[in-house]
Amino acid sequence: MIRLASSLLATLGAISTVSAHASIYHPSMYGFNVTAETFGRDFRPHVPLDHELFKDWWFHGHLDYPPHDGDVFELPAGGTAVAEIACHKSATSYWNTSESLKDGRQGNYPCPGQPLAAFHTTGRDGVTGCAMAIVDKANVHDIKPEDFTIFSVNHACVWTRDTEFPVPAKMPACKDGVCHCAWFWIHSPNSGSMQMYMTGFKCKVTNTNESARKIGKPSLARRCHDPEIGFDEKNCTVGPKQPLYWYQKEGNTFFEDTYHPPLYNDLYDFKHGAQEDIFTDEPGYWEKSNGVVVAPQHGAPATTTSVAVATSASTTSPQAAVTSPASSLSSSTSSTNAAVSTTTSEKPATTGTKQESNQGLIDTEVPKNCVRRTPEQKRKRAMKRAAKAAREHHRRFGTGLRSLFGGL
Repeated sequence: MIRLASSLLATLGAISTVSAHASIYHPSMYGFNVTAETFGRDFRPHVPLDHELFKDWWFHGHLDYPPHDGDVFELPAGGTAVAEIACHKSATSYWNTSESLKDGRQGNYPCPGQPLAAFHTTGRDGVTGCAMAIVDKANVHDIKPEDFTIFSVNHACVWTRDTEFPVPAKMPACKDGVCHCAWFWIHSPNSGSMQMYMTGFKCKVTNTNESARKIGKPSLARRCHDPEIGFDEKNCTVGPKQPLYWYQKEGNTFFEDTYHPPLYNDLYDFKHGAQEDIFTDEPGYWEKSNGVVVAPQHGAPATTTSVAVATSASTTSPQAAVTSPASSLSSSTSSTNAAVSTTTSEKPATTGTKQESNQGLIDTEVPKNCVRRTPEQKRKRAMKRAAKAAREHHRRFGTGLRSLFGGL
């Protein structure tokens, strides 16, 4: 009887290890404090996503359990971010916020006391990689699946608790001070039933500088390195890629079968490390040492000897450069002013000033007593003149007709 009980306990223990799975753990994540009792089922971050509805797999269904304000995961541009991946929160440095309130860590092993099968591998050669993605949106409800861009991949994942994710050197700062990131993992089909993993969290890119570049629009990755059929470079997706959304009831972007899952490794041309090919040539946001986020600069700024063409919403309106009252408008305004618009200059240009237009630099003589009118002002002025001329023409021509046909 004792032997039977021992055998039963061993069997139950083996069953529990198989259901361990894994997730990153950090206070910046959605669902950091979700427990096995929060939902009607165990849906903690490390629980796999298998044929779920969109609302349940997107951010692991934890959008209503956001992190505290100020809890963000930092990503040093050109450096390396280290994330803790484990089968349970008690196996991380945040064990004192876990349900057991016990330190369950075992060196750098992700699943203390459990076999390799707990995180779906048969050995080091059986891991298939995981990834991190980012989107520069502070409001999580504004994010769509296609907005995320994979920026870092670790082929040796899941294997250790502390997992490194190199960050591209040209990574731009978050324009509103915070971005959203997500951790993704799909394990090997050779160890356990198939699932997808997604854990969303708030993040912030640090250590940025003027070399920052804008992230391009991500596309779907394509299977281009299959050991069974070889390498087809022409089928690889070049540039930024979206995450692999797979094996759910709805919202999938990949439809591979159970035994051929999409993976975050060379199979879909996800290189190990920072994804340096995700950027455009356009400048990106960057952050000064004092914490001020600098917007991208497009073109040279205006100087005291030139009048630049307005190129953005933040540029001062042309009306700001007008200093003379409407009563002093001169009818001798030069027609060359029509090509000139102003930005941040506080004073009207003086005679002989070289001015900038959409066609390039032009030399023009600007009358001293002249006021530059915007295209809208000129349009309204022309309409008033046309209306006045029409009324005068009608008065004269209409009077003639009445006198001519008045007796009929």
